[in-house]
Amino acid sequence: MILCRVTGTVWSTQKNAHLAGHRLLLCQPVALDGETGEGASFVAVDRVDAGEGDLVLVNAEGGGARLVLNDDLAPLRNLVVAVVDAIDVDGEPTR
Repeated sequence: MILCRVTGTVWSTQKNAHLAGHRLLLCQPVALDGETGEGASFVAVDRVDAGEGDLVLVNAEGGGARLVLNDDLAPLRNLVVAVVDAIDVDGEPTR
């Protein structure tokens, strides 16, 4: 799982048929503070109705993502699986 901030929505006029009907989000990995960038942005399929600015958890493993979509042929690796409300590290809120 990767902690990310949603930075935008990806719009496409054509996409693979296995991804039809699924929203694509642009995700920026972040540190536990929820703000500090931690690598390159990537595209993920949205399953939790996340929006721009949301802090999310991304499953970055293709097999698990295909299981959630119930589609063995879906060409994807990243799937947004949760919107994060709060983070506590050692009992202290980081956000």
